[in-house]
Amino acid sequence: MNDKKTILSRIKGGLIVSCQALEDEPLHGADIMAKMALAAKSGGAAGIRANGADDIRAIKKIVDLPLIGIIKKVYKDSDIYITPTIDEVTLLVDAGADIIATDATGRLRPNGASLDDFYARVRGKYPQIILMADISTFEEGAKAEKLGFDIAATTLSGYTEYTKGRKLPDFDLLKRLADTLKIPVIAEGGINDPAELKKAVIDFNAFAAVVGTAITRPREITRRFVDFLSNGGKE
Repeated sequence: MNDKKTILSRIKGGLIVSCQALEDEPLHGADIMAKMALAAKSGGAAGIRANGADDIRAIKKIVDLPLIGIIKKVYKDSDIYITPTIDEVTLLVDAGADIIATDATGRLRPNGASLDDFYARVRGKYPQIILMADISTFEEGAKAEKLGFDIAATTLSGYTEYTKGRKLPDFDLLKRLADTLKIPVIAEGGINDPAELKKAVIDFNAFAAVVGTAITRPREITRRFVDFLSNGGKE
């Protein structure tokens, strides 16, 4: 694993491509996601975001870009599913993720753990890892910085119960975070075209931006085109 300064310098100002496919999607599989990541690298991506230890290992074998790792896992006693516990963090460390992203909202984690509890356990066991906070509000981003997260990202805006209905990309949240926090702020969520990417990184000073569905999920891309046609050309 490279040092923090080197990894951050490699993604600064760039496009991070999220290469993920859930079990019910046709492209699910570590080999396929590794090739998707290689295609993203060939297209000029500065980094990759990937889900699951198997996918991460497969990607790391053929792609040398900085990789943001997550593990999506559902626990019955919590709404948090992006790297919810230290068990998932351990799997990501072992898989070689350069940056580990986790839900850093104010919601309780599995077994009633708070974000403070989770952060203290992770930092105690892995003091050197780069931690990215996926948040949904400005207050959550500010708390993540205060706790010691290395990066904040707007990933969960619109996806928590108290932010549902927000227009995405959430440029208002991005601007406020980028203007206020001292840690890097990454734009993620709802970026669908190059104009929105430019707005996030250049106009609103995002450290970098993550794009997923618009690039790497052909089923959803196809649905968008078909729905547009079915609706007579109306979004």
